[in-house]
Amino acid sequence: MKVIHNVSDKQIYLRELRITSNKTIGFIPTMGALHDGHISLVEQSVKNNDITVVSVFVNPRQFNDKSDFENYPVNHQRDLDLLDKAGCNLVFLPSADDIYKNFVGFNMDFNGLDKIYEGEFRPGHFQGVVDIVYRLFEIVNPHKAYFGQKDFQQLAIIKLMTKLANFDIEIVSCPIVREKSGLAMSSRNLRLSQEQFKNAANIYKLLIVIANKLKVGDDTDKHSKYFIDEIEKISDMKAEYCVFCNPESLVSVKKINKNSEIIMCVAVWCGKIRLIDNIILVF
Repeated sequence: MKVIHNVSDKQIYLRELRITSNKTIGFIPTMGALHDGHISLVEQSVKNNDITVVSVFVNPRQFNDKSDFENYPVNHQRDLDLLDKAGCNLVFLPSADDIYKNFVGFNMDFNGLDKIYEGEFRPGHFQGVVDIVYRLFEIVNPHKAYFGQKDFQQLAIIKLMTKLANFDIEIVSCPIVREKSGLAMSSRNLRLSQEQFKNAANIYKLLIVIANKLKVGDDTDKHSKYFIDEIEKISDMKAEYCVFCNPESLVSVKKINKNSEIIMCVAVWCGKIRLIDNIILVF
């Protein structure tokens, strides 16, 4: 496994692979603190492509909370060991100064996707995500890029950005990977205490309870209220939102219709740690 820190070195290396060897390139952008969810993306890329590239970069532009950025877990050696074991071919570990040199950002029309749900509570977050993913796509120029379904809204925005920027890149959505308790895997789980980790498992348990209750004709607001009320009965937990929406357009769904597909999305604070999760429902 090769590790590159410099943007120009990486561009030269990958350009030679594409031109001289006609290799297909799969790419997974990460902020490190890797877990089995990340590794599942890497393994999928290894199956589908000749070369798998992973970036590890804690992107300051997508943190609207300075303390969240400062406390984000970093362990590069552990990340490299996991990536090597998973069959990754190339790891890109850039500095912020290098990756953003002479790059202002990518301005786009989000069609309102950056103002709802996650965007409402994390102003500026999605512009930061778009900036780094656009920049990484420029540098890596992959054939396919892999993202987890847990960040459902981010996935929709990246698909839109890829289309608007005319990148010839296939965006591959991969299923959520969960702890044995059902808690969606996240780098932020490392910051949970033992008790918080146990309590946070109730997020997915409640999603399943509601999924089993839902039926055609139901008013989704009733189920959102149930989720919020039940979560806030648990020590040190507070719901930020619980919404039902169309998986593609993210338009809010207020009533369950027959032959529809809906995604139920939640954000919950567990102490000072913010966790998100979702579940796709088919009727």
